[in-house]
Amino acid sequence: MSILLIFENKDVNPWKKELETKLPNETIEVYPNVKNNKNVEFVICWKPKKHILKKIPNIKVIHSVGASIDHIINSQTVKKDQIITRIVDEKLSDDMWEFLLTIVLSELKNMNRYAAQQNQKLWQQLAYRSINNTTVSILGLGKIGSYVAQKFAQIGFNVKGWSNSAKQIENVTSFSGENEFNLCLNNSDFLINLLPLTPKTKGILNTKTFQQLPKNAFIINVGRGEHLITKDLIHQLNNDTLSGAFLDVFNKEPLPKEHPFWQHSKIQISPHIASLTNVKTATNQIIENYKRFLNNEHLLNVVSLKKGY
Repeated sequence: MSILLIFENKDVNPWKKELETKLPNETIEVYPNVKNNKNVEFVICWKPKKHILKKIPNIKVIHSVGASIDHIINSQTVKKDQIITRIVDEKLSDDMWEFLLTIVLSELKNMNRYAAQQNQKLWQQLAYRSINNTTVSILGLGKIGSYVAQKFAQIGFNVKGWSNSAKQIENVTSFSGENEFNLCLNNSDFLINLLPLTPKTKGILNTKTFQQLPKNAFIINVGRGEHLITKDLIHQLNNDTLSGAFLDVFNKEPLPKEHPFWQHSKIQISPHIASLTNVKTATNQIIENYKRFLNNEHLLNVVSLKKGY
């Protein structure tokens, strides 16, 4: 039996090196350099090309190297007897929280606008907002979303959150289900998307959603690019309905140079770096799951194919 790495848009070499160091007696291969496809039962992947797993007939476990699995289930035909699992790492939550806090505080204190003024040699003081009179609403209260919501609340923000099922988080007003979606949006100064990508959440950042927000709300998307309807966001920004947006994820990555996001004055972008998987800690989780697989034990962080997360 061999372990197979299938990576697109991510350097596979650090992962292969780490796994070979920690599993010196195992055969670890990198697609497409596979001696025998039939010997592969444990696949580790990131954004595999469409239907590529069909070429490997005996897969038992498909392990994502990130917190998401939509890059697998949206491009592959997954069999009922195959297990999909993912990385759950406290460091991912910490990094996401620090990233989002940086954006929110920067907007509260006008840092982006002052950077623009510096380029114009313009000296102009702007009114700023404070933490205790700012409402942050978070779409998606999974492990990372719940952690982020709690941390925002701990430092004094008014925090609301929305998820598919009800959550109990200290000092966070939680909403759930389609009927309570708009209640979460109302009076939100910042709307942060941390939802998993499912058929129900695809395109959720659209005109209907934006129009439920108060004027000058700010959008932050660190979920998936497919959550956002591009033309709807640009339209709301051009009409001054929204004050701005910070986007870390996109339908196509890297973002094409001709994309309108690059030049829009109210849009800030980053290259999908809100929280990067740590190779050392992630491979420890993968190895633990590999050992459990060999011993016919229950794997960690198994994903529900029905729910998509």
